Amino acid sequence: MRATIKILCLVLVAGLAFATNAANLPTAKPESVGMSSERLERINIVMQRHIDAGDIQGGVTAVARRGKVVHFQAHGVMDVEKNRKMEDDAIFIMMSSTKPILGVAAMMMVEEGLIRPNDPVSKYIPEFADMQVAVLKEPADENISPRRVQRNNIPAHRAVPANTPVTIQHLLTHTSGLMSSGLGTAVTPRIQRESLATYTPRLGEVLLDFQPGSRWSYSPATGLDVVARIVEMVSGTPYDEFLQERIFDPLGMKDTHYNLPPAKESRRVEIRGMDMSRFRQGPSNYFSGSYGLSSTAEDYLRFEQMLVNGGELFGNRLLSPRSVDMMGSNQLDDLYRGFGGTQDGVGYGYTVSVTLDPITSGTRRSAGAFGWGGAFGTRSWTDPAEELTGVIMIQQPHPGTQYDFENAVQQAIID
Repeated sequence: MRATIKILCLVLVAGLAFATNAANLPTAKPESVGMSSERLERINIVMQRHIDAGDIQGGVTAVARRGKVVHFQAHGVMDVEKNRKMEDDAIFIMMSSTKPILGVAAMMMVEEGLIRPNDPVSKYIPEFADMQVAVLKEPADENISPRRVQRNNIPAHRAVPANTPVTIQHLLTHTSGLMSSGLGTAVTPRIQRESLATYTPRLGEVLLDFQPGSRWSYSPATGLDVVARIVEMVSGTPYDEFLQERIFDPLGMKDTHYNLPPAKESRRVEIRGMDMSRFRQGPSNYFSGSYGLSSTAEDYLRFEQMLVNGGELFGNRLLSPRSVDMMGSNQLDDLYRGFGGTQDGVGYGYTVSVTLDPITSGTRRSAGAFGWGGAFGTRSWTDPAEELTGVIMIQQPHPGTQYDFENAVQQAIID
């Protein structure tokens, strides 16, 4: 009996040890995974340079290669008024960094045969049938949809039928024309966002900004919310619960929330001179696929590591390698030319931009790398060719800091 109890205790201890190890990404000396310790130190140098210049107040940076964390560092301060240094587990408002999470959720539903990318949205939300496109009233013999229109300066306009139904693919690639800052957006009255179930059917009433599939134009806060609603419809699970059960829990993303628990509020980054309260989702029943999450560098490093592993982490498989490839591959030929429309060598997958040519794109990533970011400076990406993931968490949008971080990461690869 004593021998049996002893064996059971050993098995229990071994099981606990495995569970503990499985909950943490392993670390390694950079040189053991083909990176330079000396060159990775340049990340700290460039981050401090931008802090000293007043570009950013602080941030957290993380890099993993070949499944091992080789850099994880907090920089600067997270609360100037309290003279509080940035902490490793600081919580950031993610804004559009929320979108790739939706991309994974959608690919899960595609894998399970519950949706298809080319499905018309009206198959799930009938109100999307027979949508129309806003065009200028004149010339009457030509349908012109201007790219940007302000609500306070709306030109004379008319509506024409959409040539093709809005599909899930259109929404995932920002080619739907739904609420993407054009003429249709400008003439649409603001709609109350109480829940995905009540909000998304009303979008069938709006005019599209352009013919679906004819151009890339970012739908910052709406298009992916429709996909989130479809996910919860076909899965039979509220969208926030779906993410928790199917993505956050399996990956150990313990600090990623829509409604941040009160006990974690003290870990939020506070930026001097910026009132960010309206971007912090308080108690709410509206769970957007476009924005709304708060999270940490560690949690997003886990998410990206799952993708670079081909859909698996800690023995939990979320996607097949083929689905990850599909999500991170260019779906738009040459329709996407960067956020500003002037960049070469880039493409767009499902909720993520893709580097096609590192030279012509001017990015500091390898061909095939993909990722996205948020309006307050958070950014993360997966680089399958280099088996590398990178995360930068800042709360002040500063492209120079993001570029210098990615450049330092790339230049630290020596094998």
